[in-house]
Amino acid sequence: MKHFALLATLLITASTTFAASPDMPRRKSGLWEITISNNGAKGGQAMQQCIDEKTDDLTKNNMVGTEKQSCTKNEIRREGNKTITESVCKMSGSTATTRGVFTGQFDSNYQADIKSTYEPPLHGMKESASTIEAKWLGPCKPGQKAGDISMPGMPNINLNDMMKNMPKRP
Repeated sequence: MKHFALLATLLITASTTFAASPDMPRRKSGLWEITISNNGAKGGQAMQQCIDEKTDDLTKNNMVGTEKQSCTKNEIRREGNKTITESVCKMSGSTATTRGVFTGQFDSNYQADIKSTYEPPLHGMKESASTIEAKWLGPCKPGQKAGDISMPGMPNINLNDMMKNMPKRP
């Protein structure tokens, strides 16, 4: 279950990155298969997420206040066909410095390479590197609603419900 929580946290972080700026390309609504590989491991854990514009908007609305309080840097810029994100944020007593490079066609597939360093180390971790590969599969499955995340062998969660239930910061 700890592994699922880490992957869900990374997915939320990636979703937040997409929603953090109007300059970030929007993902096509529907069912996305997202594979996250950590620290150079091949063939990471795959999950599926049903998204729509409201999912990204809800993430943006909930994270803007948090970013202002916990991040001293949060930049997004285009460099040719790449979208570069850079942030410096406080989390759990550590400062996380993160750089993400996003490429692809956000209506069919994209890839992100995300590298972070933590000072002091976060739960013993000095740095992390993750690769996110995502592809659009088509419309969401019958019975799915926007925000649903499923991963084999784990209970389904809903990102929208998680974001709505996050404590509001003053």
